[in-house]
Amino acid sequence: MLAKAEEKKPQKGGGKKRRHPGEDGEGEEKKKRGGEDGEKGQRDGGKKRLDALSVGYFRRVGERLGEGFEDNEEREMFVENVLSEVKGKATLVAMDRTGSITLQRLLPLSSLEQVGEVLAELGGESGSEFKTVSCDRCGGHVVESAVRQMSRWMELSQKEPSATTEEEGGEEDESCGVLEAQVLSLSQVVRDNNAEFIKHVHGSHVVRTLLHVLAGCVGPPRTESRPGVKERNVAPQLTDFEIPTSFWYELKSLTETLMENVNLSVTDAVASAVFQTMLTVCHRKRPKLCKQLLGRVMEYLTSRSAAPGVSPLLVFLKDQASSRLIETIIQLSHKSLLRDLYKNHLKGQLVELALHPIANFPIQRLTAASAKYKVFPRLFDELVQGVEAILAAGHMGVIVQLAESCAESEERQDELMQCLLRAFHCAEPGSRHVSCLPLFMSLLTYEVYYHCDTAEGSTQTEVPLSSICYHGSRLVQALARFKERSHLLSSLRTLNPADLLTLASDPAGSHVLQALITTSSDKGRGKILKRMEGLYVQMACSRLGSRVLEAIWNSASVSQRQSIAQELVPSESQLRSDQFARHVWAKFALSHFVHRRAHWQEIQTGESKKRKLFSDILD
Repeated sequence: MLAKAEEKKPQKGGGKKRRHPGEDGEGEEKKKRGGEDGEKGQRDGGKKRLDALSVGYFRRVGERLGEGFEDNEEREMFVENVLSEVKGKATLVAMDRTGSITLQRLLPLSSLEQVGEVLAELGGESGSEFKTVSCDRCGGHVVESAVRQMSRWMELSQKEPSATTEEEGGEEDESCGVLEAQVLSLSQVVRDNNAEFIKHVHGSHVVRTLLHVLAGCVGPPRTESRPGVKERNVAPQLTDFEIPTSFWYELKSLTETLMENVNLSVTDAVASAVFQTMLTVCHRKRPKLCKQLLGRVMEYLTSRSAAPGVSPLLVFLKDQASSRLIETIIQLSHKSLLRDLYKNHLKGQLVELALHPIANFPIQRLTAASAKYKVFPRLFDELVQGVEAILAAGHMGVIVQLAESCAESEERQDELMQCLLRAFHCAEPGSRHVSCLPLFMSLLTYEVYYHCDTAEGSTQTEVPLSSICYHGSRLVQALARFKERSHLLSSLRTLNPADLLTLASDPAGSHVLQALITTSSDKGRGKILKRMEGLYVQMACSRLGSRVLEAIWNSASVSQRQSIAQELVPSESQLRSDQFARHVWAKFALSHFVHRRAHWQEIQTGESKKRKLFSDILD
């Protein structure tokens, strides 16, 4: 029954990743019973199973691990006892769902020598068994967890060095050496079977973890995602650590071997992810090696056959697997590679690519990467021609990135602002300029937002602020960094108090208000704050509004802080009893303001001078 239940479990990655024939050795013989006779299961076709008694044991071990330990001695004894039960059947335990989860939690508590011994058993005498375990849905996680423990390699030598004798130091080196040798053995197996590993939905994750460890940087442990749960597209934070010298050379060997199958990086989404990891970790830890790899991958991509006069990159950019790889290449590229990419392959094609459902993402990366180089104005001049078409296609990421790159490069800012005013139909007549902020935030044209039948006429009847969207918020935040912000600030000053309160309390709008106020001059900020008088108590009692109010306070002058404090103080009882406002009361030191005004004034003046000093240094 355990075997049947395990078959029904969803795959990692929400079940969206492709399956490969014969994966995990599953076939017709998967129907054969495991149980206590599991160890006699056939090695090639049937998958051996852990017996029910052992499954129950490892479930109880998992529960015990969740309770924690009183001291290190108790923990070490517990770990040693459990690993003694694992010994002799580590592969069965690793490839069982319950056993795998328990081992993954146990290995970080084990010594490096113990981790090395577990890996040694999983790999077998020659290391040949690594392939079977690594390409298993459960076993792969255990191999990853074991390999990741190399990040603790330097911990022993850093821990109480004065109390460590030479003899003990030798023992530590030996224990580290066991794990180091097993990681190198795993890498050798990967090199010998690299095409199978990098295409395998589970084995590829082991290769990616191996690349991280050989380079000397690890991210958070991989967790099994649930079906239907959308993963956040955020790059994980990496932690660097010292590596043995052998890893330096092994990484070079492994990357050389992977490059022999560079063709898979553009035809297989799973293999593409491995190449992306390889380039990313090398860029972080081995920049010279990364530069070589980038050149070789690009050389391969651009040498493929395509229609006469058409770059093969235009085909790859529109493919799901290869476009992700090209995105990574663009993000890590140096100036000359970016220039060559645009000049020889993408020039004249940017708008068409920006309109494509897949290719628009690499174009966003290209726009971001080129912001600090002279090639950006040429990209801008090409993309700006298609702004309205891109908006119509709903590819707002391209427009937002264009604005962010204009802000960073300080180039073409006026041109983009005028283009956006035309695109949202508020350029002519001039009286419509003051409507730009609600239009940009909602990504609606003037006629749609104000319910006009025609494009003629001036400002329509007042419409309550609504429909603030994520990309609209991002767009305005980027525009707020432009040198010339008069249109946005004029538009903000026309909003009535109810709209300003809506803006401050909206998840997307609050970021806009904060950006516009904090980037303004003292005089400009004063004009906005004048419009907001009477709203501070309501803002302080709002989850998002209180954050905006704190940001305003941090950028405000002493006189502006005094005005805000004078408005808040009469509502002391309301503010002190509110879950959000009580933090505002404390951070603004309003009790001091009430009872020791001179002291409060002195503190605020000191903070203001300090802030101005740091601001001048940074500028």
